[in-house]
Amino acid sequence: MLSVFGLINSAAVFESYFSENQLADHSSSEIGWIFSLYLFIVFFVGIQVGPLFDQYGPRGLVVAGGLCMSASLLLLSLCKGLSLLTAKLINFPNGYHAEYYQILLAYSILGGLGGALLNSPSYGAIAHFFDSRRGFATGIAATAGSIGGIVYPIFLQNLFPTLGFGPTARILGFILLGLTVPATLFIRSRLPRKEGPGSIWPDFTVFQNLKFTLSAVGIFFMEWGLFVPITYIISYAATLPGSNVHSYTILSILNATSAVGRFLPGLAADKYGRFNVILITIALCFITVLGLWLPSGNSQPMLLAFVAIFGFASGSNLGLVPVCLGQLCDAREYGRYLSTAMMMASFGTLSSLPIAGAILEAKEGGQNWKGLILFSGVSYFLAFICYAAVRVFAVGWKISARF
Repeated sequence: MLSVFGLINSAAVFESYFSENQLADHSSSEIGWIFSLYLFIVFFVGIQVGPLFDQYGPRGLVVAGGLCMSASLLLLSLCKGLSLLTAKLINFPNGYHAEYYQILLAYSILGGLGGALLNSPSYGAIAHFFDSRRGFATGIAATAGSIGGIVYPIFLQNLFPTLGFGPTARILGFILLGLTVPATLFIRSRLPRKEGPGSIWPDFTVFQNLKFTLSAVGIFFMEWGLFVPITYIISYAATLPGSNVHSYTILSILNATSAVGRFLPGLAADKYGRFNVILITIALCFITVLGLWLPSGNSQPMLLAFVAIFGFASGSNLGLVPVCLGQLCDAREYGRYLSTAMMMASFGTLSSLPIAGAILEAKEGGQNWKGLILFSGVSYFLAFICYAAVRVFAVGWKISARF
């Protein structure tokens, strides 16, 4: 999780760097596809990785995933634009550089594949050892992603200016390779392995369950809202005039509070109800986006307040989803429900950032930050409506009901 979600939580660093350097002549929407495709592959391919974990256990998947993640950054460090003659021979579309496609292949596709191979076994192994405390255990494990989101931006901030992009990306690649070693040694499964091939595709019959359908739609909108601040917060902070807060530090603050937000809501969810807690955290997300980020303007204190509170509130967005879904089905059907929900999540991540990038550039002669922020806030509000409807269908309007 330190490799997969650490990189996801550091996406704003790469987005800001690409937009100012290698891909300065590309639109925000085009650059957004790099990160959306990465997230899409992590979640969508993860659907297929789940049955492999059930049959073969986690170690082989972790080794393969770690190698892919490391190789993706090593190859990313080598991405170079082709000569004009070569570009003409390959017939790239007008306005596109070969470097854009190289980054898509290295970072988005190979890195996303590695992330999928690491992500599913990480969550699956936790489920083998925890039941009643699964929310808390998952939250503790998920803090690794926030730790990566704290350390990696500071690491990149200091090395980009001194070493350059290529050497810095290679160093990060070798760090991820090193993290694979203890993960391989210590991860294991407990339950008997499943014999025979398992289905790797979502089961659309589960949409007959209205509560699941609403949850899946809620996940889709939550993905729309979540990755907009995570990806664009550095670029936004860099627009503040006379800012004395380093934009990369903003992302580290967000991830630091996110680390706390990953395990405390998980602990509360096991005691007070998983849907109750995720509703509170989603509500806090759209309140902070619309109530702090939207009106912040050039106010540094309001921006700092936003990243601190939003980081805490959004920390549980991904971690609580699997345990909430577990309440809606029989344990023997959990795999079908989770894979179908992750399919919805994958399409949410695929479309979120390109839409946000297009909104950002919709303002003639400037950047439409208010539109981008509204997109994130309204998406969170729609996710809240969906999850609230699930709770009403399950336990009615009883505020005190544990669900």
